[in-house]
Amino acid sequence: MIFADLFFIYFFLPLCLGLYFLTKKIKYRNAVLIAFSLVFYAWGEPKWVFILLLSSVINYFAALAIDKNKGQPLAKTFMILITVYDLGVLFAFKYISFFISNFDNWFGLSIPVPKISLPIGISFYTFQTLSYVIDVYRGKVPVQKDYPKLLLYISLFPQLVAGPIVRYATIAEEIDRRKTTVKDVSEGISRIMLGIGKKVIIANSISTIVTALFGEFKDGYAAAANSTVLGNWYGAVLVGMWYYFDFSGYSDMAIGMGRIFGFHFDENFKYPYICTSITEFWRRWHISLSSWFRDYVYIPLGGNRKGKTRQCVNIMIVWALTGFWHGASWNFMIWGLYFGVLLLIEKLFIGKWLSNTHKAVQHIYAVALVAIGWGIFYFEDFKSLGRFFKSLIGFAPGGFTDLSTNSLFTQNLWLFIAAAVLCTPIIPKIKKSLCTTAGGMKVAGTLGILLNLAILFISSMMLVNTTNNPFLYFKF
Repeated sequence: MIFADLFFIYFFLPLCLGLYFLTKKIKYRNAVLIAFSLVFYAWGEPKWVFILLLSSVINYFAALAIDKNKGQPLAKTFMILITVYDLGVLFAFKYISFFISNFDNWFGLSIPVPKISLPIGISFYTFQTLSYVIDVYRGKVPVQKDYPKLLLYISLFPQLVAGPIVRYATIAEEIDRRKTTVKDVSEGISRIMLGIGKKVIIANSISTIVTALFGEFKDGYAAAANSTVLGNWYGAVLVGMWYYFDFSGYSDMAIGMGRIFGFHFDENFKYPYICTSITEFWRRWHISLSSWFRDYVYIPLGGNRKGKTRQCVNIMIVWALTGFWHGASWNFMIWGLYFGVLLLIEKLFIGKWLSNTHKAVQHIYAVALVAIGWGIFYFEDFKSLGRFFKSLIGFAPGGFTDLSTNSLFTQNLWLFIAAAVLCTPIIPKIKKSLCTTAGGMKVAGTLGILLNLAILFISSMMLVNTTNNPFLYFKF
């Protein structure tokens, strides 16, 4: 089941909210959320819910064992075992076919490559369970002795399949004690509507232009790069916008639903495209993933405490893993290493110089390099990726531009401008300026209600004939 679906919007979510608020005790409200979360996850592929449940049970007992033996060598043993188990399950489902296929190609082997479908959200909930157990081991959070409460944390449907990656510490108190105010409901609904609009109206519309520029998808990836210079640059920028509106739209809906249920998830995106450096971009994009790798990989490796050489090595390890986390394909690894190298260049060489240049120059520099990164992310096939790189620097078989590219740009100029504007915090600033007076607050409130209704209506109309509308990060 997905958020951007009429069944979810008009039946599943209202039914869940109705039953949730009909109950008064937190114990029963938690039970409602667990039941709906498991149904939500099992809706498309029921068999994978057992992997989720098994993971929650094993991590529950592992955390109890770690807590019971705190400060003793046995605690470390349990910590290692559960880490191997969690990452082993993720590896088996997500990467085993990739590695067998590569070994066959490299060494001329004929090992059968298993066709294993990826359980939705496994990358996200694996990182959540790992963070919980590690934090218990470090003594940062108390162990959860009530299994249903831990299951609620792991399976909570708003953030289950595509994040944000919620730390146990963030919602531990709210699992036992939470309340929903009128403000929570109002802001939660607005956030859900914003997410729906981002996904259905903007992201889906941009995806059709990207397909027209880069060709039809094959096995989830584009088959070829565009034949013109302008087409490739335009496509790369649009891919970045598509991913932003699609993924941040999911995060907005997750945060909004969590807010209505009384949970306060951390922000996952903070207008990344207003960045003036690659470093700033990654402080604003997919924050929950970046902070996860910082706290559970980079710092344990030594962070920046063991000299510059070791720090550089640690950064490259983290970014190689960040790339590979996104999928079993070499282009994701290259994408991660690409950003790792850029971050090192800024850190070691051009950071001070860059900060002293004009803001416009900084912004163009950052957006151009990010766009190239999205091209690497988009093309799995090295031949297409090579054509993409050549086209960016002028070696495109179709020349600088052609009629088809120009037509796509002019026909969709309104969408491009709207997307560019919505990548900035202009609208929140307008709302904030309106809310400085009582009259302005009423105007802002009325406009907000009308805008929410308009987004819901337009999105519903666009979803009427849509049969498959998954979020992009479901495949990661």
